[in-house]
Amino acid sequence: MALRQILHFPDPRLRKKATAITKVTDDIRQLADDMLETMYDAPGIGLAATQINVQKRLIVIDISQDMTEPYIFINPEIAQKQGEREHEEGCLSVPDSYEVVTRADTVRVTALDRNGKPFELDADDLLATCIQHEIDHLDGKLFVDYLSNLKRQRIKKRLEKQQKQQS
Repeated sequence: MALRQILHFPDPRLRKKATAITKVTDDIRQLADDMLETMYDAPGIGLAATQINVQKRLIVIDISQDMTEPYIFINPEIAQKQGEREHEEGCLSVPDSYEVVTRADTVRVTALDRNGKPFELDADDLLATCIQHEIDHLDGKLFVDYLSNLKRQRIKKRLEKQQKQQS
């Protein structure tokens, strides 16, 4: 396993749309393992391949307290949404920013597991929010896109300033 570099907003590579994975190979399983290691190290509860500049439809999530219950979703698609709820979100690609976003309360997601076997999962609360957030990444969308232009610009300017200071 290897740690990968996480891209930060406003990096334009975060806006690229990921392509479907046509075959689940050892390389894809290794990518998933690297993503989990990177997510845990960050630390975070979800990571999309696009966040590490890999344009493949792959996300990993672990919302357990002890980080021992990882989910791997290959080619995830939301098959059904119900209800609406507000939840405070953050993002490894938008460090130190937390804002309330409205999303579906429950979702049914279809995907392939790490062995390429299709599965379906009904999720609610934090898991549903996380799934929607990470799938958005695969489509080139960030949680800041749900915010007002003013809030988004403030976050962008703050992160650009931080990046300049670190250079």
